[in-house]
Order: sequence, then structure tokens, then C-alpha cells
Amino acid sequence: MDRPYTVMGIVNVTPDSFSDGGAFLDADAAIAHALELVEQGAGILDIGGESTRPGAEPVSEREELRRVLPVLEGLAAEGVEARISIDTSKAAVAAAAIERGAGIVNDVTALRADPEMAGVVAAAGVGCCLMHMLGEPRTMQKDPRYADVVQDVRAFLSERTDYAVGAGIAQDAIMLDPGIGFGKTVAHNLALIDRLDEIVELGSPVVIGTSRKSFIATVIRDAGGAPDSVDRLGGTIATNLIAMERGASVFRVHDVGHVSDALALAAATFGAA
Repeated sequence: MDRPYTVMGIVNVTPDSFSDGGAFLDADAAIAHALELVEQGAGILDIGGESTRPGAEPVSEREELRRVLPVLEGLAAEGVEARISIDTSKAAVAAAAIERGAGIVNDVTALRADPEMAGVVAAAGVGCCLMHMLGEPRTMQKDPRYADVVQDVRAFLSERTDYAVGAGIAQDAIMLDPGIGFGKTVAHNLALIDRLDEIVELGSPVVIGTSRKSFIATVIRDAGGAPDSVDRLGGTIATNLIAMERGASVFRVHDVGHVSDALALAAATFGAA
């Protein structure tokens, strides 16, 4: 197989995430869910205590820590083998998570929200994921516009990579996420997936996060299908397979088992020639 890849399992410790909000707010439930995702094939667990769905309101640093720290401590106690990612834009939350074993900081603001974040990541020598988002969660879906969405996102990610490296973060510690659904129309999302190779050309591993997102339901509905069949699983699988073909190597999903199976078959096929 010549297409190495990693599945990143989503663990939302929130009451209001768009798909599974409230399902794993209890720390024990979140830990059990995370362990199940590892059994299903997750190589990374992405732990988040603040929803970034469209229209989401921010939460305080104290509340975010209250939600995620027991989960991180529980996973450390379990000796989980998957890498731990902390999904946060707050430097204090990232620092506390790193102390408890997190090896990746997944910042949807690409180190823009907290001026201390880059220093925390650099000092710890951990990985980071830089994501493109237009505006902020509360406003990002209000008439998003681009000259050329792929080239605009590419330019943004290139600039944020330069910023991160300049702040002392190792080039090979950086992953890039085009931010599907974060300030994009359906057409924008489809263009980013179709032309993902232009983001891959920047040289860092590319993370794709399409799992259960609303644009999948819209496309399926417009094609005459049932948009919410099995949590949009078919569309999630399809978009991840296309993204793999275009060069993505990290796949952030809720349904780890099903997507892992599909990716394994795709990777074996791509490597068979």
C-alpha cells in the first residue's frame, strides 16, 4: 500500500455539537466512546470541549477545561495507543492538554485566536493542525464569498504555515485543513474536495473533515435521495474516498469503523497497480 493514512476519531465533549452534541458530555461516556473509536481503527483521537458548528457561541476557558481534562486524564490512565489531539483555540487549554498527553493541537483558527498558542505548541514540540475558517463560528455561514475558494484557502494556509514556522513550530509538525463547512457554501466545499490536490501541493499532510456535514445532505437531497439516511454516512464515505484520491492523508470522522473499512479498500486499490 503506497497511500499511508490516519483516521482521526471525533470525541465531542460538548452539549451542542451539530451531530452528537450531548452524547458524550459525561467524561466516562466520552472515554468509553474514544476507546471504541480506537478499536474501530482511529489512529488519532480529537478531543474537543467547545462546539464550532455554525452559529455556536464560545465557551469560557474554565468550562472548556472542565469538560476535556477528565477525558484526557482517563485516556492517559487507560494507556490508549492512539495519538491524542486537543481541538481548541485557547493556549491555556492546549497547554493543560499537552501536560496530560496530547500530542497535537487542532486549532480551527490556525493560531490566530490566542497570541500565546504558537508559543505553547513550539515550546512543547507537539504537532498542530492549521485550519481555514472564514470569520468565526457565529458568523461564518453568512454569505461567504471568495475570488477563487481553492486558491484563497491555499494562500491562507501557506501564510499560516509560514507564521507557525516563524514562531518555532517544526515544518514537519504541521498539518493543514481546508475547513470544509467553515465559511463555505456547498459549491465551495465541493470545489475544495475536487481540487484538494492544490492544497496537498503545499507539502504538509492534509486533514479532511466532511463527516456528517450539512452540505452532504443538500447534495443528496438535490439528487433526489434521502439526505439524512444513516447520519449522512454514504456521503461521508464518498467525500473521504475522493479526498484520499486527491492526496489527503488524515480523515476526521465520527463513524470510524465504516470509514476505516472504505479507506482500507481504497488504499489497497490505489496501491495495487
